[in-house]
Amino acid sequence: MTLLVAAKIVWAAGCIGWYVIRLPFERKVKRERVIDARDRLRELVLLSCSTMGLGIVPLLWATSPIFNAANYPYSLLQFVLGTLTFIFSLWLFRRTHRDLGKNWSVTLEIKDTHKLITGGVYRHVRHPMYSAFFLWALAQLILIPNWIAGPAGLIGFGILYAFRIGREEKMMLDTFGDEYRAYSARTARLIPGVY
Repeated sequence: MTLLVAAKIVWAAGCIGWYVIRLPFERKVKRERVIDARDRLRELVLLSCSTMGLGIVPLLWATSPIFNAANYPYSLLQFVLGTLTFIFSLWLFRRTHRDLGKNWSVTLEIKDTHKLITGGVYRHVRHPMYSAFFLWALAQLILIPNWIAGPAGLIGFGILYAFRIGREEKMMLDTFGDEYRAYSARTARLIPGVY
């Protein structure tokens, strides 16, 4: 098996892992009553950008010759670093879901019984699920030796993050007020102690 085939398998396994992690939480939260949902159309567009970069473009790279002209030489070191980064992103992704429980949602929503989660990985950063997605995008960049499909995840998810994070923080402030202000003052957004 070539490194390129192995990279495609790791990428596909990571996507399947993401789905397997998320599925039980999606089922759980469907029963929760939503009391505040913001910008549904905007959210759909942003989620589409993220899906395009983290899913569709690398899938086309893995299953067709469409982006072959943008392939570049690949090394075992890239494969190992990309694989380890993807594994860590999936661990963090699962941990954020466990810590959030029924408070999680795909779009910007506040549930009837919503609580501000400040423990677990949320003790260190306010948005560790976004951190997990950025790690996935970084893993894709390292793992996929293609100038289009590799960075597509950073671009697609970066668009979602850039146009959503301010609105999400405002929604949390509107909902939790001073409690969220105090939490924000002691935590970083994505990287502990940095940002």
